[in-house]
Amino acid sequence: MKSMISRHLETTLIARSADYPVVTLTGPRQSGKTTLCRSAFPEKPYSNLERPDTRDFAMTDPSGYLAQFPDGAVIDEIQRVPELLSWIQVRVDEKKSPGEFILTGSHQFELRYRISQSLAGRTALLNLLPLSIAELKGAGISPGTDRLIHAGGYPRIHADNLDPAVMLGDYFATYVERDLRELVQLRNIREFEKFVRFAAGRTGQLVNLQSLASDTGVSHNTAKSWLSLLEASFIVFILPPWFANIGKRLVKSPKLYFYDVGLAAWLMGITKEQHLEVHPLRGQLFENLVVVEMLKARMNGGMNSNLYYYRDSAGLEIDLLLETGNSIRLAEIKSSATVNSELFRTLNKASGIIGERVKERCLVYGGNEKQVRSGFEVIGFRDSGEIALRE
Repeated sequence: MKSMISRHLETTLIARSADYPVVTLTGPRQSGKTTLCRSAFPEKPYSNLERPDTRDFAMTDPSGYLAQFPDGAVIDEIQRVPELLSWIQVRVDEKKSPGEFILTGSHQFELRYRISQSLAGRTALLNLLPLSIAELKGAGISPGTDRLIHAGGYPRIHADNLDPAVMLGDYFATYVERDLRELVQLRNIREFEKFVRFAAGRTGQLVNLQSLASDTGVSHNTAKSWLSLLEASFIVFILPPWFANIGKRLVKSPKLYFYDVGLAAWLMGITKEQHLEVHPLRGQLFENLVVVEMLKARMNGGMNSNLYYYRDSAGLEIDLLLETGNSIRLAEIKSSATVNSELFRTLNKASGIIGERVKERCLVYGGNEKQVRSGFEVIGFRDSGEIALRE
């Protein structure tokens, strides 16, 4: 299937360009940032700073480089020439035209720091993650659960019908060899790869840096640094805990997920869809799939994440807590394709502890039917993104 899959972020991207002189779009490599920007702004010239000759021009003569684009441009991988941001600031302050420059980047922490120095108040910041289930559905693609977990959401896998194991293997090798060597001098590539595989095995679990460091054979500080690298380059997503003064001791360690569940599965050694049928971590991967589906829905709508999890010292845990204004929505995630009323007990108990701020209690499960029960809503995982968009 070669046709381009429509991205839900496009509407938000175009709207932000009417309000700001610059829009900066970050996200993992190969999530579709370039394709989206060129589709949303077909009239704008395109410049890719990955090209050595283009990058050299921008670095040595930034004023001349920008003079090529009197009406602005789409500039790809802006973090390759971060000094250009100061020149863009001067340019947009002089012209004061909305939607002049559309910038993309693949390293969120470094880029956000640079932007805060040069373009604060002048740029909208958006994130494009790999394809959501909702976007695949809109393109007429409706894979089974195990296929979704195995394939993940990188657009080329679905648009070009690629073997996920091959594509994700190449993706990870390129990431390690190129991106990480640019971000930091990694002396121990093998240990780092081992660290990432151990992290994948802990998806959906509390972040335990001491355990990760010990299993990998590196120091606690190295493990902390490597996890930050994975977060900065859109490999892992850290879900914060929710805590408030509710008379309970709440766990304050974050949980670990991967932005792309297919990559997490590949790192676990899952190279075929059939491997998931009896895999002991299938439930954790399914949870990862749903958590990130909700995150994608928020990001595509240009919203803050506002996603948390709840866990108290007695072991009571809710997979997702979404806070909007003064209201809270609770969601439990179960990979089972059938619904058992026992699954509502945890939601009921947590709701009683948190109190009247809880407005909705949802069970997201591995089936497709939608049910409304007394005080509860049951939603199939393919529609889970809609929960995250409710205000």
